[in-house]
Amino acid sequence: MAGNGALDARERGVVLDRLAAERFDVLVIGGGITGAGAALDAVSRGLRVALVEARDLASGTSSRSSKLIHGGLRYLEQFDFKLVYEALRERDLLVSKLAPHLVRPVSFLYPLRKKLVERPYVGAGLVLYDAMEGTRRPVPYHRHLTARGARKRAPALSLARLAGAMLYYDAQVDDARYTLTVARTAAAHGAVIATWASAVGLLRALDGTRVTGARVRDEESGREFDVTAEAVVICAGVWTDLVHELAGVRAGYRVRMSKGVHIVLPRAAVDADTGMILRTEKSVLFFIPWGQHWIVGTTDTDFAGDRAEPAPTEEDIEYILAAANRVLTRPLTRADVIAVYAGLRPLVDPREGNGAKPLPSCLGSTWSTCRCPAWPASRAASSPPTG
Repeated sequence: MAGNGALDARERGVVLDRLAAERFDVLVIGGGITGAGAALDAVSRGLRVALVEARDLASGTSSRSSKLIHGGLRYLEQFDFKLVYEALRERDLLVSKLAPHLVRPVSFLYPLRKKLVERPYVGAGLVLYDAMEGTRRPVPYHRHLTARGARKRAPALSLARLAGAMLYYDAQVDDARYTLTVARTAAAHGAVIATWASAVGLLRALDGTRVTGARVRDEESGREFDVTAEAVVICAGVWTDLVHELAGVRAGYRVRMSKGVHIVLPRAAVDADTGMILRTEKSVLFFIPWGQHWIVGTTDTDFAGDRAEPAPTEEDIEYILAAANRVLTRPLTRADVIAVYAGLRPLVDPREGNGAKPLPSCLGSTWSTCRCPAWPASRAASSPPTG
């Protein structure tokens, strides 16, 4: 499971023995895209890296997303220009150089209801969106469409109050495959990666001042062993609070679980040759083309149930259908829904922290900076990345 990037189950015993016998610079807890990315970043710098995941790679949020890699158009309204600039840069790198086989451009149509108000407002935002991307861009510029032009691209749109549309581009991705590819790349560079290996406790130095690894249980055999490391990076998503409890750490915040539900429709249910994005009273609603299907969502509701298997409710499905039907000529019904899935976003609880975005936690005393993936001062030959 390490050394050649295959993540081959036939080498599982060897991998577990290495985890128990070797000492690592970095131990990553969590095998979603954040954990896989942290492992790849660290191992590519020459660090000795281990990663343990309690279930399978991308088994949680990283396989239950909207399948989008986007620049964060909505964050322009919040004046978070730095975030949008960085997201656009990363999106374009993935489309053009890093993973063009997994990440590809996708168009979205934004219907306009108030021509004199929305068109200049949304148009100005998209001009800025395109300008922040620069001239060497792998996706087309946005376009203005008349109501007739919008209906030509999306005959499913109702003419009622349709005053035109904006067409812009972002990117979509096979999220689970993307996570697996990043993890396999990390393994090819030497990271030791084990799935179905749960962190059931955190180890501390004799003086109790820092975390030095984790007690890990092989979920297949029940065997437990210690994995030691100079520092531990928690990339556990909605399980972060539980890992903090293992260490007796007060992180200064708690993770709020936000449930996002998507419904899957046959492509014939919505007559359109482009994705669509609509405003709702709570957020936005995406129609995302996905092969011979549409993915439509999402919701944003607090969740307090089973982290491993968040379940959609009837209310979630009805909310998505109602929001979609406000702009469609032919209303969608429950008979059109062929599948439903739900994922959990790990958000910082504003009641206990002042952050707005989730960040993995770095536990250890040898870091020269607190970021993810962190950078051990004892091995530093250059500065950590700024992105």
